[in-house]
Amino acid sequence: MTTHGGFEPVFCTIVPPHVLDKLAQAEDPALAGPARRTLQRDAYERTQRRLTTVIGATAVASVADGKPQRTIHDARHGTDLPGHKVRGEGDAPGKDATVNRAYAGLGATFELFLKAYGRDSIDGDGLPLDATVHYDRDYNNAFWNGEQMVFGDGDGEIFLDFTIPIDVIGHELAHGVTQYTANLTYFGQPGALNESLSDVFGALIKQYTLGQTAAEADWLIGAGLLAPRVTGKALRSMKEPGTAYDDDVLGKDPQPATMDDFVRTGRDNGGVHINSGIPNHAFYLAATALGGHAWERAGQVWYDVLTGGELKQQAMFVDFATLTVKAARERFGEGEELDAVSKAWEQVGVRTL
Repeated sequence: MTTHGGFEPVFCTIVPPHVLDKLAQAEDPALAGPARRTLQRDAYERTQRRLTTVIGATAVASVADGKPQRTIHDARHGTDLPGHKVRGEGDAPGKDATVNRAYAGLGATFELFLKAYGRDSIDGDGLPLDATVHYDRDYNNAFWNGEQMVFGDGDGEIFLDFTIPIDVIGHELAHGVTQYTANLTYFGQPGALNESLSDVFGALIKQYTLGQTAAEADWLIGAGLLAPRVTGKALRSMKEPGTAYDDDVLGKDPQPATMDDFVRTGRDNGGVHINSGIPNHAFYLAATALGGHAWERAGQVWYDVLTGGELKQQAMFVDFATLTVKAARERFGEGEELDAVSKAWEQVGVRTL
C-alpha cells in the first residue's frame, strides 16, 4: 500500500450534497423524501468511515497478478454491507443488468489503469474490487467508502440506476487510487482536486471503453443518470462547467470554469464538487489541444502527478498545476505537451510557479 502523509480514506459520493439539499426542499414528497433519506444515509456512512479510520479497516489480501478480482454483492434494498454475493470473477453474466454493469465497470476501470499506466488495481498491488448494488430504497447516490463501491438504484424521478454511466463507476474507484497515493485532504482546494481527479479518470475510462478521441468525447460526467423529467444532460461538464443542468427542481449547475468565478463556501466540504470544475476544465483544454486519445498524454501527465510522490495532501490548485507542467516537461520534453498543459492552466486562471 502506497500512501502519502498517512492512510486516511474518506467517504466520497458522486451526487454532491448541495444537489440533494436542493431536492430535499422540493414541495413534491416523491422528490423530497428520497433526497432526505439519501442525505441521512450518507451522513451515517460518513460517520462509519470516520470510525473505521480510527479503529482500522479489515485487511484485504491483494494478489498482484495483473488480473482483476471482482465480486458483486446485492444489498436487496437493505443497507448492510457488503450484502449477498451474486457474481464473482469469471462468472457468466446473469439476468440482473445492474449486476452486469457493475461487474463490467469495475473491469473497465481495472483495465485502463493497467493498460495505460501499468497500475495493478487501485492500490497498485492487485487489490480486489468489491461492489454492492441495489443499496437501500430509492437511494440517490453511489459512493466509495474507502473499501468498496456502493450503488443506489435512484428514485426513478430525478436519478436512474447509478451503474448506468460507466464514468460514475470509474469516478468512485479513482477516489481509491487517490486514497492509496496522494491522499488529498477532502476539503477546499485539495478536496476539489480530489474530486477533479476522479472526474478526469472517470471520463478517461469512459473514453477508453468507447475508443473515443478527445474530440469525439462528450466530456460529461454522469450522462444517462438523470431521469427524463430533469432539464439537464449530466451531473457535470468538463467541457463547459456550469452547463450540465438547469432544472426547476435541481437548480442550475454551480460549477465555475475559471478562477474568476471561484466559489467560496463552507458547504460541500468547502465546495469540493463545485470548484472541481476549474481543474476539470484545465484537463479538458489540455487534452483537446493535444488531440488523440486523452489517456495517452494529458492523462499520463495527470497520473504522473497523482502517483509521483510530490503532490502534498494539502495541495492547492497552483501546486497541482505546477507539478503537471513539471511532469509534462520530464516525460515529453519541451514539446506540444508542455505547451498544452501550460496554456490550459493559464486559460482557467491558475498560475504555475
